[in-house]
Amino acid sequence: MVVGVVVAVAVGWGMVVGAMWGLQRQLIYFPNRSPVPPAVDVLAGARDVSLHTADGVTLGAWFVPGRAPRDRGMAVLVAPGNAGNRLGRADFAEQLSRRGLAVLLLDYRGYGGNPGSPSEEGLLADARAGARTLEALGFPPERTLYFGESLGAGVVAALAAERPPAGLVLRSPFPELADVGSHHYPWLPVRALLRDRFPVLDHVRHSDVPVTVLYGDRDGVVPSRLSAQVAAGAQSLFEKVVLPGANHNDPVMFGPRVAEAVARLADSTGPGD
Repeated sequence: MVVGVVVAVAVGWGMVVGAMWGLQRQLIYFPNRSPVPPAVDVLAGARDVSLHTADGVTLGAWFVPGRAPRDRGMAVLVAPGNAGNRLGRADFAEQLSRRGLAVLLLDYRGYGGNPGSPSEEGLLADARAGARTLEALGFPPERTLYFGESLGAGVVAALAAERPPAGLVLRSPFPELADVGSHHYPWLPVRALLRDRFPVLDHVRHSDVPVTVLYGDRDGVVPSRLSAQVAAGAQSLFEKVVLPGANHNDPVMFGPRVAEAVARLADSTGPGD
């Protein structure tokens, strides 16, 4: 009887683990696949651009020029988190544009009407295409900041290791994705199962690119302690900004305080310095 129960539990556990292995990307990525409107219908002066990845995917994105009394002469590549599409980040792009920063608002493969399915290597290929597009628009890496939101922090940290920008902004980052998975699924062997790793801390602890880390101290998605570990481990930390009382997707996380932190990093690294 006891042996039978043990065998049944083991079989059931194996089925659960197998299902999690096969479905893990559905548990990581939550794309809004709906097409988005033309950029100019959403943001004044913005335009649609196409990104062409090395593996043959063509992606839609929005380019928003800087418009302010002071043109900082820099651009921000915005790599979003694991849900939604670029329409949901239009206001943040406007915040940056008003501070004299051009913005490339990226949507990954599978998001915002783009073809394909997301994966760690796929998202990095998409970000590489975004960086190449910004360079063609007159913003080489030394005049570009990478902004990564949550999962996007993993994307831009890897991109910065290959193609160092003027500065790196990580909003609600984690040391590696398995840390977040282990928090939400403590009963699963997440580190053994996870295929997409996104090792943020490994990248920033060996990089001399100036880094700003921002996070809310009430984050229920990426625990604040994980973002604090990234800030503590960054070799070239420029600034740590903790937003009191803020959860992961609260409006303040996309508002003026975050945009001002990006502008401060731009001022410290930009063409005029």
